[in-house]
Amino acid sequence: MKNTPLADILRPKTFDDIVGQEHLFGKNGAIRRMIAGGRMPNMIFYGPPGTGKTTAATIIAAQSDMEFHRLNATTASLADVKAVLTATGNMFGADGVLLYLDEIQYFNRKQQQSLLEYIEDGRVTLIASTTENPHFYVYNALISRSSLFEFRPVPPAACVRALRRALDALNEETQSKKTADDAFLADIGRMAGGDVRRAIGIFENAYFAARGEAEDGSGDSTCVVTAAALDGIDTGYGNFGDDTHYDLLSALQKSIRGSDPDAAVFYLVSLLEYGELLSVCRRLQVIASEDIGLAYPAAAQAVRAMCESAKELGMPEARIPLANATVMLATAPKSNSAYLAAAAALEDFTAGRGKLPPEPLRAPLYRGYVYPHDYPGHYVKQQYLPDDLADRVYYRFGDNKTERAAAAYADAIGSRKNKS
Repeated sequence: MKNTPLADILRPKTFDDIVGQEHLFGKNGAIRRMIAGGRMPNMIFYGPPGTGKTTAATIIAAQSDMEFHRLNATTASLADVKAVLTATGNMFGADGVLLYLDEIQYFNRKQQQSLLEYIEDGRVTLIASTTENPHFYVYNALISRSSLFEFRPVPPAACVRALRRALDALNEETQSKKTADDAFLADIGRMAGGDVRRAIGIFENAYFAARGEAEDGSGDSTCVVTAAALDGIDTGYGNFGDDTHYDLLSALQKSIRGSDPDAAVFYLVSLLEYGELLSVCRRLQVIASEDIGLAYPAAAQAVRAMCESAKELGMPEARIPLANATVMLATAPKSNSAYLAAAAALEDFTAGRGKLPPEPLRAPLYRGYVYPHDYPGHYVKQQYLPDDLADRVYYRFGDNKTERAAAAYADAIGSRKNKS
């Protein structure tokens, strides 16, 4: 038992044993009802760590007749994916293959695309999980062929049930009779920020740190496990009540977007105390392009350098360059014009518009194409968007120094489509 994490030993075997996620696995939970009705769609699970995504996939696999394969995208290669796909042609995969792909956000576009054909014809049923927003990290073609399900942080009261199971298991292992009250167990749930795996780890430390009479050699193995047992143990998480991984990342971005450096720094240090160094680096780089954007184009490069420095330094020194990045972004001018332009263009693309560029742009000999550098100002008017999108305006200049200068240049050469 000592070589296997307690959380894995206690991993639920049925939907009834899953704590939290009532909206998915409770008596009227969406996934529970679908599986009971014989429906097995491709599914993408997203939400914070330790909320039951892997557990749910394992239970679903056990209830199916399909050959089950599990890959983790942080270590799996395209060759590993192809090996699973090959299994669809053998006798064991006759009833289909169920592939659980953990941390799908680490697969690149080509790796994700390799699954499409097999998902389309039903040879593979995919269950993917991610701790990130799938709309940002999962290939759109996969999303369109899958059902998305949100896993939410487990409330402290729900964590109590899992920690009761942990207490029983540890007492059985040690032949002890230690106890703990629900209030303390709920506090651990809050410390863990809704991460059941983390909560069990914290409780396990408290259990073995709690001093009972047995340690005096009296043979009495009973004691109450209380918060005193955690004294001197770094739980890795601050006590933020019901705040979660996603809440804090969202608050960080909204505070930077709202030009409040004080709030932004607070949420930054909160996340770092939660151990979220990599998530913070990813989010700050997104913010630099999404919210500051063309108002201060150099911000993206500067933030990347600061994030790389932070990852190299590690905690606690990483806090310094990340604080620089956070304050710089919060106090910088803001523009989301490029972000909105890309979103508008994506809407047309996903609607099936603009299938062919104009002929001068695609003809092998550039028939009809006019070379702008041969003209004054290095500009000549010609059509670049597809015919059915010719009049579209996706990008609108922002009201900041950099984009005002770009707008003035566009006006000077006559390339601006409108003045709005």
